[in-house]
Amino acid sequence: MQITDVRVRKVTKEGKLKAVVSITIDDEFVVHDIKVIEGEKGLFIAMPSKKAVDGEYRDIAHPINSGTRERIQTTILNKYEESLEEEEPLVVDEM
Repeated sequence: MQITDVRVRKVTKEGKLKAVVSITIDDEFVVHDIKVIEGEKGLFIAMPSKKAVDGEYRDIAHPINSGTRERIQTTILNKYEESLEEEEPLVVDEM
């Protein structure tokens, strides 16, 4: 499985939610609404979920092993960090 595209939509309002991401897998399958969240230990991702009748949120789509989750999370967070760097204004040293 290869993540062939990552689209980051940054969230501008204050709060723990930093971005909503879509990934494409093998140029054939898309997963929308993956969230980038700022937690106590740093950034992490939350897979798309919906609220069940009992009030609990359950993932709609998710990796079934920790290695795949880590690979998806690393790819998404790297792309998110890149998107933040693109916003940084260029500083030109005028000497």
